[in-house]
Amino acid sequence: MSRDAAPSTEAPRSGAPRSDARQNAGRPPAAGLGPAYRRWGLTAPPAAAPHPVDRPDAAGSGRAAGALPVVARVRTRDRVVFLTYDDGAERDPRFVDLVRELRLPVSLFLTDSVVGPGYAHFARLRAVGASLQNHTLDHTYLRGLPYAGQRAAICGQQDKLHARFGVRPRLFRPPYGAYDATTLRAAADCGITAVVRWGATVTGTRAPAGLVPGAIVSLPADDPTAPPLRDRTVAVLREIQRKGLTVGRLEDYL
Repeated sequence: MSRDAAPSTEAPRSGAPRSDARQNAGRPPAAGLGPAYRRWGLTAPPAAAPHPVDRPDAAGSGRAAGALPVVARVRTRDRVVFLTYDDGAERDPRFVDLVRELRLPVSLFLTDSVVGPGYAHFARLRAVGASLQNHTLDHTYLRGLPYAGQRAAICGQQDKLHARFGVRPRLFRPPYGAYDATTLRAAADCGITAVVRWGATVTGTRAPAGLVPGAIVSLPADDPTAPPLRDRTVAVLREIQRKGLTVGRLEDYL
């Protein structure tokens, strides 16, 4: 079982939907994929993801002015879902091949104590288009901790990722999905612009419920009994295609 428990029920982020009129329905496949999709057991190449021209305004979101948004589902008319991966426990080179060959815009929320000496694997993933985001230094349960401890866990991972990759993530996923007002304040002070939870989890090779436009899907990597990430990802991709959706880049929407 994943140590990141499913989040509590939360209303989708509100606010004006995106004004980008280019919907994914009927979009052509991503160019240049060739026969790669067949090697992964797909019946068609993934559709090209939309490129939203703006992000929704925070006005009307139901949160206090200046508060950090907490998002479990993106409000969008685009027929996209978002694939996210936590911790960094599994480092399968075939998963790198999958991301590269299908040009999947996946988001990886990394924990330094889990990744350990495996940062080179994530450098390869970043080189083929994956984004690297913050999941704390050591997977500490943050809710209820004092500000100093929460800030150290979040800012410390910002510093690690900056030192290794030259980037400071904008997105943060709290371990176990647990957070409080102190978490939001510490994350904002560390340069985070959105806290990302999830609305669907994939543990086996069965597609999750809740694959709707804007869904944030979590594929945890710390269950030794689960199939490899590449197999779980392919299973989700089949269901995504069956529903006429495609994979979007989360950072384009938040």
